[in-house]
Amino acid sequence: MQINHFLHTALNVTDLAKAEHFYSDILGLQKAERDLKFPGIWYQIGDYQLHLLVAPENPPSKNQERWGRNRHLAFSVSDIAAVKQRLTAAGQNFQVSGSGRPAVFVRDPDDNVIELGEI
Repeated sequence: MQINHFLHTALNVTDLAKAEHFYSDILGLQKAERDLKFPGIWYQIGDYQLHLLVAPENPPSKNQERWGRNRHLAFSVSDIAAVKQRLTAAGQNFQVSGSGRPAVFVRDPDDNVIELGEI
């Protein structure tokens, strides 16, 4: 077996409207076409997709001190200062990476952790 390409990640969300606001309005992701009969939203990020699936509950992150030490997704950004400005303007809490890298960790409304790193 040879794995050739990463296709998508699926995250559980309990409130689709709140998740859509976070991923569409705060992070600025673009929706992808979706022809399925169950509730959710797909986002296209280059040749990768993020799938949000509605679930009745989502267990919280275990490490509340260092968000980056929890399960998380990581996205590359071109300007970490602009990311911090956008998150601050949206009233979104975030943590700066403790490693000193130009990266921040932010939580969506269901406590899924997203890393945004300048690479």
